[in-house]
Amino acid sequence: MARLNPTEERAVAHAAQSPMLARTRAWSAVNSGTANLAGLATVADMLAEALSALPGKVTLVAPAAAERVTPDGAVRAIDHGRHLHLAVRPDAPRRLLLTGHMDTVYPADHPFQTLVDRPDGTINGPGVADMKGGLAVMIAALEGIEAVGCPIGYDVVINSDEETGSFSSAALIEAAARGKLAALTYEPALPDGTLAGARGGTGNFSIVVRGRAAHAGRNPEEGRNAVVAAAAIALRLDAAKSPRLSVNPARIDGGGPNNVVPDLAVLRVNFRPKDADEIARARQAIDAAVAAVTTAHDVAVEVHGSFNRPPKPIDAQAARLFDLVRRTGADLDLSIAWRDTGGVCDGNNIAAVGTPVIDTMGVRGGGIHSPEEFLIVDSLAERAALSAVTILRLAEEGL
Repeated sequence: MARLNPTEERAVAHAAQSPMLARTRAWSAVNSGTANLAGLATVADMLAEALSALPGKVTLVAPAAAERVTPDGAVRAIDHGRHLHLAVRPDAPRRLLLTGHMDTVYPADHPFQTLVDRPDGTINGPGVADMKGGLAVMIAALEGIEAVGCPIGYDVVINSDEETGSFSSAALIEAAARGKLAALTYEPALPDGTLAGARGGTGNFSIVVRGRAAHAGRNPEEGRNAVVAAAAIALRLDAAKSPRLSVNPARIDGGGPNNVVPDLAVLRVNFRPKDADEIARARQAIDAAVAAVTTAHDVAVEVHGSFNRPPKPIDAQAARLFDLVRRTGADLDLSIAWRDTGGVCDGNNIAAVGTPVIDTMGVRGGGIHSPEEFLIVDSLAERAALSAVTILRLAEEGL
């Protein structure tokens, strides 16, 4: 590491001493699916203990209200776990945001619950890459920069609901992101270390269609078939897709016995817009489809949902941040590249408030959201070094 200065070398050495692997194992051994509130509470306590070695006070933040549409068309509140927030040197002239999530996609009854050490130097297990290994990297990097007296200020936000859209934590993350020099988020990099560049956005909608029940044989003409109307909306929305707007009508809940005209259906649709103009076009498509089907099928329609992850372009400030990380990687003998992706994460929301962000500063790994999820063990120290030196250079150089 001849291209690091002595302070950077000491920070990297200290970060490498952090018990990253042991922490990753311990945190991944506890199921923390987004709906597993008891598991999330346990992991939050474990994370708070690890964060307590840093300056500042760790607080547990109550989740904001969030809701979902059930298959019977009712709107009900969703319970979420609490979120962690740490603020360090809030009056520093240069401040960063570091974020991660403690939840996984694996519910408490999922069969994928154990860790397996593989002979190729990887660990297969739930959340090892996405993102408990990333959280271990984040904390190790902060331990490293604190060991050398780095004066930069920072907030750490670890939420409990990223995997389902961050509905109960988005406001917390956005407030913490405002006014920051830059942000680092610890989603996993690809196995070869490639980072995510620009991201599209996403929006999820539940469209409730209410018709009128009738006997399918005796008086079907008096009924208003909600399933058929929902399907008509789905077809109209599907026709709005383009290379810059993915539309996925994913599910219709509703219907019943074959001899009853169904009076209720709930259409679930996901949109993936490449930019803000496509969000506007998608909203117009929703409005037009609902208006046309309401009239043609004589039904009532309610639209629930939002574009909760705005698109994340690479603007000039983000490009400068990527270049800093690339140069830092080169000084650590790491080749850092990035490419655009269709996936979304909290980095979308951070970028939307004007803060440049790199959102794949976590471990190298793959197979995420599947029982094949794996972490490349050697990447723990490697990525902690990358973060520690990046933070030190942001403190000294800014952007």
